[in-house]
Amino acid sequence: QVLLVESGGGSVQAGGSLTLSCAVSGYTVGGFCMAWFRQVPGQEREAVAIIDEDGTTIYADSVKGRFTISRDSAENTLLLQMISLKPEDSAMYYCASHFPYGRNCPSRDYKAWGRGTQVTVSS
Repeated sequence: QVLLVESGGGSVQAGGSLTLSCAVSGYTVGGFCMAWFRQVPGQEREAVAIIDEDGTTIYADSVKGRFTISRDSAENTLLLQMISLKPEDSAMYYCASHFPYGRNCPSRDYKAWGRGTQVTVSS
């Protein structure tokens, strides 16, 4: 059974930084599609960063150059480093896994989800 638990959210001022972590259990974090999504109440959940089995990454246009997705194999976690945060980045952030698939990672309909961690950016 895949279990994903996010942490690292919080409140920061515009221009600040946060690093989100997703602790993964049930399989090793490397080698499969994983992603970070975010959702604002009343809006659809959107993929902000995706990483495939080879480490190839895809980012939403709105976060390119500011967010970095990566895996920490030693800690079996998925990370999202966020810099130069903007008020429009405020959302609930979710970690997602598409285990056992590792290529052609989708931008929606992932197989396992965490419960989310809230990020609030004030102006």
